[in-house]
Amino acid sequence: MNVHQILVRKLGRVDYQKTVEEMQEFTRRRHSEVRDELWVLEHHPVYTQGYTCNQLPFASSNIPIVSTDRGGQITYHGPGQLVVYLLLDIKRRNQGVRNLINSIETGVIATLQYYGIEGQVRHKAPGVYVKERKVASLGIRVSRGCTYHGLSLNVDMDTSPFESIDVCGYKDLDVTTMHETGVNCDLNEIATRCAEELAQELGYLQITYVKGVNSVKE
Repeated sequence: MNVHQILVRKLGRVDYQKTVEEMQEFTRRRHSEVRDELWVLEHHPVYTQGYTCNQLPFASSNIPIVSTDRGGQITYHGPGQLVVYLLLDIKRRNQGVRNLINSIETGVIATLQYYGIEGQVRHKAPGVYVKERKVASLGIRVSRGCTYHGLSLNVDMDTSPFESIDVCGYKDLDVTTMHETGVNCDLNEIATRCAEELAQELGYLQITYVKGVNSVKE
């Protein structure tokens, strides 16, 4: 097994809870010969809470709320937002979580830069920002030395559901999208660019693209 290879799965628009369960199952079953993977997708509208979060949206809506096992607070996922889940064996890679977060942020910033957008990070506030407005959020879970969950990048989406929450636990934090900065690119194109930037930043030399989830056999 070549540790410099990574598999990128393009899943389209999928249900949040089902996808989390598939990530958990993948992580539970994986072994030392399983390649690392990136899952690239969108979600149907959903609010998600990190395992330490007890905040609910300020206003009632028909958007479901799901408690999950990732780090971080409350956020929103919906159509037009790129989600990349990182299923990596960081123990095998001898990589710490803080270093991984830095690499993810750097990969997102490189993606934005490709489209002429200047992204920044903020001290003690994981994610990527454009002129103090959050454009990408991060939340990782580590189990048995392996990660799942990952990042969300606002490409061209309805951001009004964010107005009903303290985004990622920060009061009065505004969000933005790539579209609002003048980028009018196809989400699938941006997904490919982001996957390539992340893979390069994480040190993978070869990417294989596939569609759909294929469970690991024990």
